[in-house]
Amino acid sequence: MMNKWFKKGEHWIWLSAGSVGISVVLVFGLIGMISYKGLSHFWAHEVYSYTVMADGKKELVVGEVHDTQMRVREIDERIVDTYEYLIKTGNRDVYNLDFRWIRSQDLVYGTGNLAENLTVIERYKWGDAFGQLKSMSVGGKVIAKGYEVESKLRSQVKIANELQADIHHIEKTIIGGISYKIEDLRLDQRKLEARGQFDALTEAKLNAKRDELHQQFLVEKEAVQKLSAELNELGFVTLISASNQEMTIYVKQIVRFWQPNEMVFSEKIGFFFDSIGHFLLDDPREANTEGGVFPAIVGTVTMVMLMAILVTPMGVLAAIYMSEYAREGLVLRIVRISINNLAGVPSIVFGIFGLGFFVYIIGGSIDDLFFSYSGPSPTFGTPGLLWASLTMALLTLPVVIVSTQEGLSRVPRSLREGGLALGATKAETIMRIVLPMTTPAIMTGLILAVARAAGEVAPLMLVGVVKLAPALPVDFNAPFIHLDRQFMHLGFHIFDVGFQSPNVEASRPLVYATSLLLILIIIGLNLTAIMIRNRLREKYKALDH
Repeated sequence: MMNKWFKKGEHWIWLSAGSVGISVVLVFGLIGMISYKGLSHFWAHEVYSYTVMADGKKELVVGEVHDTQMRVREIDERIVDTYEYLIKTGNRDVYNLDFRWIRSQDLVYGTGNLAENLTVIERYKWGDAFGQLKSMSVGGKVIAKGYEVESKLRSQVKIANELQADIHHIEKTIIGGISYKIEDLRLDQRKLEARGQFDALTEAKLNAKRDELHQQFLVEKEAVQKLSAELNELGFVTLISASNQEMTIYVKQIVRFWQPNEMVFSEKIGFFFDSIGHFLLDDPREANTEGGVFPAIVGTVTMVMLMAILVTPMGVLAAIYMSEYAREGLVLRIVRISINNLAGVPSIVFGIFGLGFFVYIIGGSIDDLFFSYSGPSPTFGTPGLLWASLTMALLTLPVVIVSTQEGLSRVPRSLREGGLALGATKAETIMRIVLPMTTPAIMTGLILAVARAAGEVAPLMLVGVVKLAPALPVDFNAPFIHLDRQFMHLGFHIFDVGFQSPNVEASRPLVYATSLLLILIIIGLNLTAIMIRNRLREKYKALDH
């Protein structure tokens, strides 16, 4: 019976099916684990209070439980299993750290209790603050105490957030745009001076524009100062920490606050989505360990889309030449072998090539030819968005070429001969008959290219990605997409937060959240490409038959 089963080869079928099943379970298990760890970062966790015996003294520890580990320890010559709890205590400006491990045998009452009347305050600096609201002061006068503080503080924080948003808009968008225009005028002047076209009339025009921009700058600066003064007048709140220390927190330092132990489920759901909104739309803070990832999202999507625009024509044209025009021979075989080998080259090698060839040679030559007036600061002779996109296009080029060749090989030869018989040239036959039927295969290659480009980090570190970018690569200043700017990337953000962070425990949840976001962006880009491919496949299915 078994011999017959093996002879039929059914064991290979079951082995293949089992391998596929295990792979699917592992993939969905990984995505599930990342989703759970990432999304739990946005939930309003309960805050517990623990009485700990430390150095013979009782100490009250208040915070969120972030991790629990079981360890084997030797206590009084006995081997026992003990539990250790990682507690987020916050109040970094008081304790000099915001995470602490406590052992189960050090707990006086053996367990923790929900802290009563406890408020968590998220701040722009120094992380979260944990404590009980004592009083609210404005203009040197106490305006609320005890339970009245929450409502007063909520209204003040709402005003503060509106003022912060106005200040951010003026500084980043308006003043940033003015500074960009002033820099353009400086470069225009240097360009005219280099060409010998700078005269008194031109100088007067440029100075008039500078004066106009300077006046706009002064007006906006005054507006920022006025808003900052209003922000300072919102007062401060006094918080009592677990160690009975009074903490003074100014309203302008507060992002938001909540009382997790008093929240009902619907309030926690609202808090959850509000946290996701802050994560997606805010800028990073505190060395990327807090805040949002909006600049990294913009940088990642912009780079991937620009890479797709660059790699598609290069890959398609190369595939058409090798499949439709090149003669079979030694040279063509060498080219195909080289393309296949190129797909196995480590990505960091592409980064080194991009830095040496694109940045230093091509970019340096462009600066010498067209931007010599801007020296010594390089324009394109430094890592930036264009060179990162070109490097990733080169990295994913073999995938597009091979996929397009596969699509071209599936187009029936009779269609080519029919087009030629009707009097069309070979180029017209390829462009109007063969290439449209190959678009589903081209989209397949593009899907694979996008998936790889969005997740690569090593080459991008050399050709344009930075920890913090002073400006977005896309803004409202012409030419709107700034190819020479450095940018942030979600993959590098994960690497930086996970391995370069000064506060590892605080950044760990952010690693999972950013990883989940990167996976969702890749899935979204791929689904869009798959939908386009399926529509094209349905469109040309009739011709294929």
